[in-house]
Amino acid sequence: MNSSKDLFVKRLNQLNITLSDEQLGMFDEYYHILYEQNQYMNLTAITDYDEVLLKHYIDCLAVNVVPDFRDLICQKQNAKVIDVGTGAGFPGIPLKIAFPDLQIDLLDSLNKRINFLNQVIENLNLKNINAFHGRAEDFANNVNYREKYDLCVSRAVANLTTLSEYCLPFIKKDGLFIALKSGEIKEELKSSQNAVDILGGTILEVIPYILPESDIERSFVVIKKIKNTPKKYPRKAGLPSKEPLQ
Repeated sequence: MNSSKDLFVKRLNQLNITLSDEQLGMFDEYYHILYEQNQYMNLTAITDYDEVLLKHYIDCLAVNVVPDFRDLICQKQNAKVIDVGTGAGFPGIPLKIAFPDLQIDLLDSLNKRINFLNQVIENLNLKNINAFHGRAEDFANNVNYREKYDLCVSRAVANLTTLSEYCLPFIKKDGLFIALKSGEIKEELKSSQNAVDILGGTILEVIPYILPESDIERSFVVIKKIKNTPKKYPRKAGLPSKEPLQ
């Protein structure tokens, strides 16, 4: 496991991230809880220690290669972040461990996952992080959450058009939405541009990258909120995925 940890640290260094021994220990504790609870619920298909370090932790923390992300956390120390469709806590919990000043809300539609996330939060003694059970369509229409966040991140598998309708309503004007994507996304990008515009955003850039010390390709889609999202969005639960905006 020491060689695994050494490689993890090397990969972190390539992302310009330096963690304390305490933070590295928190990642290990997170893994142990994930591995244990995955036997009782479907949290992840990836359970091998080395693969979790790379395909979950490094994959999430690689958002640090995005200049707009680095600018945000430098300029706004206590930036408010929401992770939509967080699942087993990705990318929200790795971001909280690595950048503890972030204020993070985790949102997921499955209550069993929220119970798991609350266990992780308690065991790791994380502060200023909350896990909420609900659908993005409902939370984004709540005045307590609508346009309250500096940054929305999501590693959910929905296409970018649907994901933008879930996520952009949460973001303040001049805030950011960063989607963590895998696979070929050219057509997805093209088909989502009108929806992003309708929802008040503009696609700033797409940053392709390869996870350090691997051949795994990913892309970050960086969207800036330039105007308020019209009140009719997001539409009622289910519609963003069944009838994506054209």
